[in-house]
Amino acid sequence: MRRGSYGFDAPWALAGLFFGAVAQLALVAVSFAFDVPAAGIAFLLGALYTLASAGSYLYTTRRGKFVVWGEELGRIEGDEQVLDLGCGRGMVLLLAAQRLRGGRATGIDLWSGKDQSGNAESVTKANAKAEGVSDRVDLVTGDMRELPFEDGQFDVIVSSLAIHNIPTAEGRDQAVKEAHRVLRPGGLMLIADFRHTPCYEDVLRELGVVDVRRRDLGWRFWYGGPWFKSEMLEARKPGPNGVESRLADSEVRSAESPDGGERLSGAAVPEVGRVHQEAAPLKDVGDGA
Repeated sequence: MRRGSYGFDAPWALAGLFFGAVAQLALVAVSFAFDVPAAGIAFLLGALYTLASAGSYLYTTRRGKFVVWGEELGRIEGDEQVLDLGCGRGMVLLLAAQRLRGGRATGIDLWSGKDQSGNAESVTKANAKAEGVSDRVDLVTGDMRELPFEDGQFDVIVSSLAIHNIPTAEGRDQAVKEAHRVLRPGGLMLIADFRHTPCYEDVLRELGVVDVRRRDLGWRFWYGGPWFKSEMLEARKPGPNGVESRLADSEVRSAESPDGGERLSGAAVPEVGRVHQEAAPLKDVGDGA
């Protein structure tokens, strides 16, 4: 059960759908009042269609995306370092944090309210406290095109409906390149978006990532209907000698030797990495800093 408050995605779009439905219902009444039944029926069908779209949008933003991401994050084992690009009010960030025991979840955002209602760092802090994960969550104010993190710092990188908000193709490509840079060899990347996912895939393939695929997330992630569906881009950064991380399929991430010896694990994170910009201060939610 969710205890935090997560608002609505692009609330202006949802409001527009409901306003459109109401306007068409008003035209239905006018049409029948002036004895133009054909027009009234057409407007009625349009209103029902628009209401159905609004219902789909409302379900996705309030429940569907939580269910989908809950399933996607089920592969987290508990000691990973997780980064959420464009974390917003913390929906994905805090779902990930709930699965961590020894790891930490870091969220980075510019805290714009344009694409998510009430998006603010203080709200995300309050949500982390409400969900009981303040002790394992860090928040950073920063731009995903210039991540203030070292190379290979994170085991898992996630992003939900965030990268498409960058206005230029060059900027979006840079964000994907930065995500690849801070992901450790063998690490997992999960990017959900309803735009530009083929371009994200192209960028990763140009960087040498071959373990990458896109898939439809289904009706629970529709923002109004199948014409506004979302896709998941899943990629794994190549590890040295082809060794993948502990999050890979069981036969890859963990194989016990025939004599009961130690299990094979993923490659270690490089100890030395460059800082791409002066690091913004991490703000531990538990400290309320």
